[in-house]
Amino acid sequence: MKKNNLGTSGLSISELGLGCMSLGTDEKKARAIIEAALEEGITYFDTADLYDFGINEEIVGKALQPVRQDVIIATKVGNRPNEAKDGWTWDPSKKYIKEAVKNSLRRLQLNHIDLYQLHGGTIEDPIPETIEAFEELKSEGLIRAYGISSIRPNVIRTFASQSSIDSVMIQYSLLDRRPEEEVLPLLEKHGISAVTRGPVSKGLLTPHWRDKMEKVKEKGFLNYNAAELEELLASIEARLSDNRSMNGLAFRYNLHHPSVAAVVAGASSVEQVKENIRAVKEHPLSDEEFQLIQELTKANRYADHR
Repeated sequence: MKKNNLGTSGLSISELGLGCMSLGTDEKKARAIIEAALEEGITYFDTADLYDFGINEEIVGKALQPVRQDVIIATKVGNRPNEAKDGWTWDPSKKYIKEAVKNSLRRLQLNHIDLYQLHGGTIEDPIPETIEAFEELKSEGLIRAYGISSIRPNVIRTFASQSSIDSVMIQYSLLDRRPEEEVLPLLEKHGISAVTRGPVSKGLLTPHWRDKMEKVKEKGFLNYNAAELEELLASIEARLSDNRSMNGLAFRYNLHHPSVAAVVAGASSVEQVKENIRAVKEHPLSDEEFQLIQELTKANRYADHR
């Protein structure tokens, strides 16, 4: 599988990453999914301390221990769990980040984390303090690179100008083109990589999209209502060539932008991993395919989340 550089970090990541949130807590099942990903060339694994309140990190760390030198492990910080572990509060303070990284290292069985990401954030956060925490962790050798996971342009703009982040994880798909106007050009300008999530838009951009329509019947998806979605997806499907699948189109659309280093997709079964891999391995979009998508879909813009 093709690998891309992550910002200026020196890290090289597979263009498809495994999002580990949906692995669940059944260790045997989760290990089978991770091993299937490894067999197909996935080397980038993305977890977070919040997922199953640390259990996910433990499972991922244990499964990847035998191949540690061959993989890039990313995790996230900022959501402080309560004592009962049935909820959390937002805490981007330097003190908490430097405390939380030690727990993630222990659970992941690592001496350093490849990519450490702030798991959210707003413009009201103490951003200089947060940046200082990540920079210290980097200088101490506890992390190799850091980034943020955010869909807020003002937050991304601030980190891009004030820190040495190497990546921004952001929601992006051909149904959610919000990053195209503000975020992706900014990242490209600063040499920061985008790591995208949500490429198949809750299953709407897969061959099974008709089965998913019931879930969006009332609220639609972003600024598409249900009727618009059904018309659009049927139109796209009708135009697919014999060697292009709906989810292949979705993954390759994300990877078409030069600032996108990887697409992270979750999987709750081995077959889902293989389906995602088949999609990514389809050939890159042609200029005609890209232009058609641009014409058929809406150029959404960020409104509420700034």
